Amino acid sequence: MLSTTDAIVLSLQPLNDRAQLLHAYTRTGGRVRYKVYGLGRKHSAGLYSPLAWLQLTTDNTSIRTSQLQYVPRTITADPYKRSIALFISEVLSLTLRHPMADEPLFEFICRTVQQLDEADEPQNIHLHFLIGLAEKLGFAIDENEHPELYAMPRTRSERQQQLRLLSRYFSEQIDDWQEPRSLDILMEIFD
Repeated sequence: MLSTTDAIVLSLQPLNDRAQLLHAYTRTGGRVRYKVYGLGRKHSAGLYSPLAWLQLTTDNTSIRTSQLQYVPRTITADPYKRSIALFISEVLSLTLRHPMADEPLFEFICRTVQQLDEADEPQNIHLHFLIGLAEKLGFAIDENEHPELYAMPRTRSERQQQLRLLSRYFSEQIDDWQEPRSLDILMEIFD
């Protein structure tokens, strides 16, 4: 039986010569993965870039590209926004592991994607995202105990320091937290 849902792309990985494996967070099913068939010139894998917003029609195991509606965004055209999108999608991949729907969390992710898409100066969006995600996951950061995590940085070194502190906070809350590989990329951008 076919069903349609909104989805935010976390990653797309090669599976075999004919298919890719799409990891996404959906409105109706939480964290899911689908086999995607039919990618090629007509349907680029670029449509499945991190944080792409899709409307999927699926049989719950696979997707044909003819069953896909893509919501265009400017994120893929901006190298800074792409780096932030990669980081956010990696954090979501590390923290959202179960196929359990969570409407408020999905809406939070959608708002973050929209803010990133519309931002003229996106340099602190990933920091706001981490603070909000901690709250959505049930380990909100107490501003009185950790005021340094709420102070919005103005310089590259302040941003780097806050990003490290937030990553350390996540590692204290999540037993098997792995520092995102894309963290180093974020440390280098936004002078």
